[in-house]
Amino acid sequence: MAAVDYFQRKLDDKRRLTTPTELRAEFASGVVITRGFQQYLHLYPKSVWDEDVEPLLKGNILDEKTADLNVQFRMGKSESEIDQKQGRITIEQHLLDYAGIDKDVVAVRVGKYWRLMAGSA
Repeated sequence: MAAVDYFQRKLDDKRRLTTPTELRAEFASGVVITRGFQQYLHLYPKSVWDEDVEPLLKGNILDEKTADLNVQFRMGKSESEIDQKQGRITIEQHLLDYAGIDKDVVAVRVGKYWRLMAGSA
């Protein structure tokens, strides 16, 4: 089976993103959605967030770069479960607004996580 590294979808009326069938096991631990470094979102499997991101955010309490990263990734952060039956992830409206996403979403794998961006209408 070929690896899925890119997909496009339209959000449904309840702000849900349907993931490809091949990716659903990747999100079995749950999902974490945060603001990205620019006008896009990061979508992490919960296990990747817990094992890779969270330890880096703990860092030195007096380190300004660590503080800035905490603000960037924790402001508006949402955690949820994937709907295993249909593979849907609900994205909160404030995150969609931040990324300028209306209905069309482009998702690209970036190593262990995904970048979600506004697609072309």
